[in-house]
Amino acid sequence: MADLSLRELEQNHVIYGWQNQSVLSPSIFERAEHIYLWDSDGKRYADFASGQINVNVGYGHSKVLNAMRQQMERMTYIAPMFATEARIRLASMVAECAPGNLQYVFFTNSGAEAVENALKIARAVTGRHKIYSAWQSYHGATAAASAISGDARRLYVEPALPGLGKFHYPNCYRCPLGLESPSVCGIACLESLRNQILMDGPETISAIVVEPIVGTSGLYIPPGEFILGLREICNQHGILLIFDETMSGWGRTGRWFACEHFDVVPDILTTAKGITSAYVPLGAVVVNESIRNHFKTKNFVGGLTTEGHALACSAGIANIDVYREEKLIDNSALLGEYLLLRLNKMKQLHPSVGDVRGKGLFACIEFSLDRKQKTPLAGYRNSRTNIASEVTRRLWDLGVVVIAKRDFLFIAPPLVITKEELDHGMDAIDAVLQHTDQMLFDGCV
Repeated sequence: MADLSLRELEQNHVIYGWQNQSVLSPSIFERAEHIYLWDSDGKRYADFASGQINVNVGYGHSKVLNAMRQQMERMTYIAPMFATEARIRLASMVAECAPGNLQYVFFTNSGAEAVENALKIARAVTGRHKIYSAWQSYHGATAAASAISGDARRLYVEPALPGLGKFHYPNCYRCPLGLESPSVCGIACLESLRNQILMDGPETISAIVVEPIVGTSGLYIPPGEFILGLREICNQHGILLIFDETMSGWGRTGRWFACEHFDVVPDILTTAKGITSAYVPLGAVVVNESIRNHFKTKNFVGGLTTEGHALACSAGIANIDVYREEKLIDNSALLGEYLLLRLNKMKQLHPSVGDVRGKGLFACIEFSLDRKQKTPLAGYRNSRTNIASEVTRRLWDLGVVVIAKRDFLFIAPPLVITKEELDHGMDAIDAVLQHTDQMLFDGCV
């Protein structure tokens, strides 16, 4: 084995998620710092994907690394029924950052695990079994989190859990109900959901789960009336409202949590990713006092071997300190406004761009064959063609890493990025859009 190259060892032993195993990593990376990655050939890449939209404070931040070193010298792990200072302090800090009356925290290892536990909590508290979620969503790769997702990856776990219902989230760029705009339709998708719930028996529904701003299913930003309406429906029928802020939380949209843009507080909030910026895996379920009190005399419905992991919690504490000390939430909001201005200018220049959307340092370009008709390219399941891989490859050659799939190109750099660094990456994207335009004009798609 010692005589084999890293590439040979990779091919012989490594499995990568969500991809054909004949496709290996384009590079082997050796180090990372700030917003940059360096591969084994010394080439530098600007990471405009923040890893998987999670490395919010950037790579190699000294404050986070120092906090982890100190914790490692004291204790990295202890059985989850025992208390540690790191776990207690981070829970307190999460409660300070969380919206409204969300004050109690159960730590998991990931966003998907947080969602799984939130669903169990909702069913235990309400005594009901049905879960509603949006078609335009992705909640994670574990069984129940996949099942409630609208993303096509849910097909891998079907037949799924019983008692799941789907509804349409307001994709106002291409309305699933064929309507024009919220000012005309009166949020018809919300009224459709009201009718669906009445016909399905509201007394049987335990929770409605949504991403308040949809992530990589299309980065849809709903009208405020829709989120307010969800809250009203849940209040009316005793249904718990769960916001999945795995991706949109921790300053990504220019607020601590995306739901703050709508002044709506859920009963349960799930999060991960930016809580530690992926320095160590960690997720969290944050609940209000009423839900926590349900378990005062009853056993809590979840537990994990590494819940509240001391090393992960120490990284979380340092991350929140960095957000505050470096004003990263403000930076996301300010640069997010500039990013959206640049994207709208690019839209005017490039006919292959159907729409641009964004909130904070979380933005999306949606490609279209015909901007006026809003004709999709790949559509939901690559029904026509998919230029995402070509866009990704061309940006890779220019030293910029992005997430792109189907008709979407996502822009989500670390929140520590500067305006100059943002401009550099956007210039590269602008150049690549000339190629997508040419593909359209030449009839290559």
